[in-house]
Amino acid sequence: MASAPAARTARPQEGTPVGLALVRDAEVLGAEPFFHEFIAGMERVLVPLGVPVLLQVVATVRQAGERMRAWARYGQVQGMILIDLLPGDERVALVKELGMPAVVIGDPETAGGLPAVWTQDDVAMRDVVAGLVGAGHTHLGHVGGPAQMAHTIIRRRTFEAVAAEHGVRTTVFDGDYSEAAGVRAIAALAASAERPTALVFDNDVMALGALHEAGRRGLAVPADLALVAWDDSALCQLAVPPLSAVGHDVQELGELVGNALAQALAEGAPAAGGRVVKAAPARLVARGAL
Repeated sequence: MASAPAARTARPQEGTPVGLALVRDAEVLGAEPFFHEFIAGMERVLVPLGVPVLLQVVATVRQAGERMRAWARYGQVQGMILIDLLPGDERVALVKELGMPAVVIGDPETAGGLPAVWTQDDVAMRDVVAGLVGAGHTHLGHVGGPAQMAHTIIRRRTFEAVAAEHGVRTTVFDGDYSEAAGVRAIAALAASAERPTALVFDNDVMALGALHEAGRRGLAVPADLALVAWDDSALCQLAVPPLSAVGHDVQELGELVGNALAQALAEGAPAAGGRVVKAAPARLVARGAL
């Protein structure tokens, strides 16, 4: 076990990075704008403090834990960012074991008492479903991200609960944030006798894959099928037709995380009862008819 870091001053240590071990397929990450904007927002806060962000892309949670242990063992980072956590995620216990300041991006219930920045995905999904029902849809689909992730579980649970409140049908598809997942969802939908008339995607890349496949199959968007992406990136705005999206300021989210992390670094080792910062929930941005 790594020894706990020495008592800290009121500022982060200049020149020593904070680490983000991101469990992602490297090809999918390269196509996804979210993390480019998110890291840019964090750096807007941390770089003036002399704290760079060290990003390591790994394939599994186990590899993420191994990387985090190595960073702590060799003093390569002074704090860590945890994102895309699973329920009961081992990485929360690990940063406590390592005595490493950390901030969780996600539901405070997954944070285990660590400081957390929460985007209120349940509030956003409720807004999306209500908007689609208000537009006249009676059968909705959801194409989720990796099913084991806590925020995917929250979005799916809220999607189904709010749809049930409104008395509308639902069909769900599992995805992995890739363009191919959006293509697969449209292929599955096209084979169904009673298909949803609106699909909500957990990121923009899957929605774009669906848009292209819908066009290939002769489905007009949004006349035949409404598509809603999560995270209103430039990809959504420049698509033809432009995609409706669940929009929020991702760089602002990064700034909130950067500020929370700067405070955690100044305070030192993690402690129970961490602060929770609620980011403004994302809102449905409709482009044309839903």
